[in-house]
Formats: sequence, structure tokens, C-alpha cells
Amino acid sequence: MSENTAADTSAAGSPALPPTNRDAAPEAETTKDAGGRRFGGSGLARNLGLIIALALLCIVGFITAGERFLDANNFTTIVAFAATVGIVSVGMTFVITGGGIDLSVGSVLGLASVWATTLATQTMAADMHWIVMVFAALAVGTVAGLINGVIVAYGRVVSFIATLAMLVGARGLAEIISGRQTQIIDVSAFKDFFGADVLGLPMIVWMFLLVAALGWVLLNRTTFGRRTVAVGGNPEAARLAGIKVQRHTMYLFALSGLTAGIAAVTLMGRTGAGTSTHGLLLELDVIAAVVVGGTLLVGGRGTIVGTVLGVLIFATLKNIFVLNNLSTSVQALAQGAIIVLAVMLQQRFAARGTS
Repeated sequence: MSENTAADTSAAGSPALPPTNRDAAPEAETTKDAGGRRFGGSGLARNLGLIIALALLCIVGFITAGERFLDANNFTTIVAFAATVGIVSVGMTFVITGGGIDLSVGSVLGLASVWATTLATQTMAADMHWIVMVFAALAVGTVAGLINGVIVAYGRVVSFIATLAMLVGARGLAEIISGRQTQIIDVSAFKDFFGADVLGLPMIVWMFLLVAALGWVLLNRTTFGRRTVAVGGNPEAARLAGIKVQRHTMYLFALSGLTAGIAAVTLMGRTGAGTSTHGLLLELDVIAAVVVGGTLLVGGRGTIVGTVLGVLIFATLKNIFVLNNLSTSVQALAQGAIIVLAVMLQQRFAARGTS
């Protein structure tokens, strides 16, 4: 089954999707415009470039930090730090591929962590099972995402504005619920499970790998993923093909909220607490990783593999700065430069395809 055109990958019984100006599937080998000219390179080439960049960063880390960087515990630290950002980035990949953006993921994560660690929730978890705390975080994240989706899809509010409002509102609600106090987790079974190591890796890392794997399958091997590409590439053509664009858009934001809820669980497991400051400015790291990974900001193309590599690149970069006691201001400057370069490259490739 070809991955190059959404039209020939529609599920049985579903209307075929007409070609769009970005009718390549997320991991397609090439992207072509209406005249058939290729641009953006192959997915393999893009990912190979990210792997090379990550390898170069590792070399820089070894040169500047020596054995401290190569220590096995340091690599565990890198992937554990990447886990929370990575889980949210998977959901963000779907939203951006579908032509939107979600600025509220950090605040939604904070709200989910606070709600899941309130005294009432922890009391229920102690009386029943610690899974109650997990369900609470996932439910809060999903509901917040659904609210975003309804406002964007049916309220016809630009996603930037709708999610900006949620960013402010969710953080404010988290502060009200927690009284701006850190809520310590007293359910020992919860801390034992999410603080455990499995095969030498923290549980939260395995959660990240599982979410990334499921995200890859959903984007590349299901009708949902192909519809996401179609909606992001050309919403009107997708509508004419029979896709319920508004409903699908709502689902994309709900998925983003769900991943924010999952990430809240990982952060609760890592810190042993819930607080309204969890996820502060997380949306910046998430969007940066997704864009650097190769997902088009204008929608129509997304890559989970690239997103994972983008997350690891920024996590490694931050680790190198920490090991060398470099200023966070310099770190922010370097991250900003990388984002600008990635967007400029995307625009250059797009310009080639439309020339």
C-alpha cells in the first residue's frame, strides 16, 4: 500500500481522499507539488540528518564534559528528562500535522498534576487503587483538550488564540485548586510503580517509548492518521472527500490533551508531587522539538520518528549545558537559533516545491 498519497490509502468503505498540495504521508519518501517536483527530501534523509546532529552533539558533550557525559547514569538522566517533553510532543505532532497548534499543553499538564494529587483524589486512590490518580490526570487532560477542540472546530476560533486562552485559564485554575502549594503524593504504591526501573530504565522512559510507538502506528498505519494529513494539507479537499473536518480537529486537540495528562503522570512519578508550576513553558520545548523533527508548521506533514529525535537533540543539548555549568540564557539563545534554522529550512524546501 502506497504512503505517498492519501487517496490510495483510504480505508475500505471510506471515500478516497483527493490529492492536495501536500499529499505525501507523514513518513513518505518524497513530497511533490502538483507538477510532480520533489522537495523536502526523503523522510529517511531527514531522519538521518537528525541522527547525525544528535551524534555531533554527543561528540561535543564528550569533548567538553568528558567521562561525565558518557556515564550510563547521565544517559539515563537525558532520556528521563526527554520522556515528559516527548510524550507531549507526540500529541503536538498530530495537532500541527492537522494544521493547528496547541499552546496550552504545559498549563494542562500542570492542572492535571494538581487535580490528580488533591487530598480527595489521593484518599480515593488509597482506598481503592493508585490507578485512580492516573485516570484523574488523563481525564483532566482529555477534557481540557476537548474544550480546545470544540472552540477551534465549532467556535471557529484560531487555534493560537483558543489555546492561548486555555494556557492562562488552566494555569489559573491549577493555582486556585492547589492554593499555589506543592501537593506531596502520599500514595506509596503510586510512587513505587512510577519510580521503579525496568531493565535499567525508569518507568517513565518506557511510557515515552510506548506513547511514541502508538503515535507512530496511529499516524502512519491508520485511517485517522491519513485523515490528519489530509485535513492539515487541504481542509476543503478533505471535507469534499467526506471527512468530518470539524470533528476530526476536535479529536486532534483531545489527543493533545490526553498526552499532556500522560506526561503529568510521568512528572508526578518523577517528582513525587503535583504543583501548578509543573509544565511551565513546556509548550516552547514541545513545539521546538516537533518543528526541528520535521513536522511542517503549516500542516500536512508530520513525523513521529523525527519528533522523538528532536526531543532527544534538545534534551542532550540541555544536558551538555548543565554539565558545563553554562548559563541558561546561552542555552535559550542556542535553542532559539536551532528553531529559526529549522523553520527557515522548511520554508526553503516549500519554496522549491511551489516554484
